[in-house]
Amino acid sequence: MSYLSDIEIVQQAHLKPIVEVAMKLNVEESLYYYGKYKAKLNIHHLEDKEPSGKLVLVTAINPTPAGEGKTTTSIGLGDALNRLGKKTIIALREPSLGPVFGVKGGAAGGGYAQVVPMEDINLHFTGDFHAIGAANNLLAALIDNHIYQGNALNIDPRRVTWRRVVDMNDRQLRNIVDGLGGKTNGEPREDGFDITVASEVMAVLCLAKNITDLKERLGRMVVGYNRNDEPITAKDLNAQGAMAALLKEAIKPNLVQTLEGNAALIHGGPFANIAHGCNSLIATQTALKLADYVITEAGFGADLGAEKFIDIKCRSLNKSPDAVVLVATVRALKMHGGQKKADLETKNLDALEKGIPNLLRHIESITQCFGLPVVVAINKFPTDHEAELQLIRDKCRLHNVNVALSDVWAKGGKGGEALAKEVINLVEHGVPHFNYAYELEDSIETKIEKIVTRIYGGSSVSYTAKARKTIKKLTELGYHTLPICMAKTQYSLSDDAKRIGRPEGFDITIRDVKVSAGAGFIVVLTGEIMTMPGLPKVPSANSIDIDEDGKISGLF
Repeated sequence: MSYLSDIEIVQQAHLKPIVEVAMKLNVEESLYYYGKYKAKLNIHHLEDKEPSGKLVLVTAINPTPAGEGKTTTSIGLGDALNRLGKKTIIALREPSLGPVFGVKGGAAGGGYAQVVPMEDINLHFTGDFHAIGAANNLLAALIDNHIYQGNALNIDPRRVTWRRVVDMNDRQLRNIVDGLGGKTNGEPREDGFDITVASEVMAVLCLAKNITDLKERLGRMVVGYNRNDEPITAKDLNAQGAMAALLKEAIKPNLVQTLEGNAALIHGGPFANIAHGCNSLIATQTALKLADYVITEAGFGADLGAEKFIDIKCRSLNKSPDAVVLVATVRALKMHGGQKKADLETKNLDALEKGIPNLLRHIESITQCFGLPVVVAINKFPTDHEAELQLIRDKCRLHNVNVALSDVWAKGGKGGEALAKEVINLVEHGVPHFNYAYELEDSIETKIEKIVTRIYGGSSVSYTAKARKTIKKLTELGYHTLPICMAKTQYSLSDDAKRIGRPEGFDITIRDVKVSAGAGFIVVLTGEIMTMPGLPKVPSANSIDIDEDGKISGLF
């Protein structure tokens, strides 16, 4: 059977003018239009409105090359809840151009569960990422100019930690030497670029409550150290005002729609490894003021995404999820059990049984550590076998967790009604016993160890000498009360990407620690985390084209 591609489905769809979507929310007077189908919301118009909606977090098992469909499930679930009479808004991250042109593709859902206009959302959108990149690079220019103009702050050029960014996968820029060509061109030093979504400016924007909070957070960002080993901040360079000015439009959440004409707020896109991987706090808070139900998601698997959503974002949001949806596929669980990608259409109960413990580990973290009600959503594929689906149901039942099939890729909201009914039941009848994984008063080491043992299922933590030295320094500087943002591979519960499934008895090695003081968390680095991805051998960019009429093809 042949299927339409995602972009073909979108190009056959009939979109509503965005003002009609806004009218259903009674916010048409708050719109800043970006063409006919996109707008930004003036959040000042909603300042006096209290958030009263129910918050549903969508997360997943550890990702595999088989895919899990977390965003597709989130969008389809939102459409399904609207079908069932629950006023629902979807709150998602914006896609980065790097993955769009690299290997992952876009981030607007798939099939008949997409947010639109899909091409615009994946390509530039409303310019938020460009504004974030400009603000980041303005700060970089101010740092180097300060050093060039006499260096009154005594900044050590060898200890400038702030890097420039570009929203593209470009491994050539990971490590560079700049300032060459003579005295008038600056101080020669080793430097490098990150991808825009890895910038702390992105994380700051996504955790800021308003412009005032944004400026304060920007000012707290540590950009390097002076020759006395003291931190230098953006405020020391008086950069926060100009940076915030560049972000005055970017801080406003973007309103678009699903293929079924329901409201979606898409705003911000921080890296899910070295940042917290969630859409903006402003967008989530706005959605909670306007809807009965808000569907949002966190990056990567529950060990990274859900943990950071809860331990970092929820502390700023001052609200915990009312229910959690844990997305999995039969295909991905069989990969966790050792089955090769080429053989995933073949029924293999043995591989599935070996892979299901990955799902169960995440269930245990959500229910036992965080104390939240959860439903497992099986993102349905035509090649799934009933015996495989039943095995997942049986295993989850032993944990007192229900399983719902989600067929939103093929059927849109109608295919998500069974899942939506489970979510409504959890929200209306579930009894959360909410806990964080750790307390802010815990030491940095204790916080890390609680995450490793309670969330990953690891047994111990090892620290390099460099990591221990940095932890001691950050504690002395008073940063030890900040939450932890773990940076590790998304493919495994451990810090070894090859240890799929549910590894046990493993040790996590902490190689370095750094502070994101503006965002308000401590980044803990394990393994070799890239802050500037590279393109694959055959990039997605090679398949993307546009014709004389402006019709884009090859985007997925």
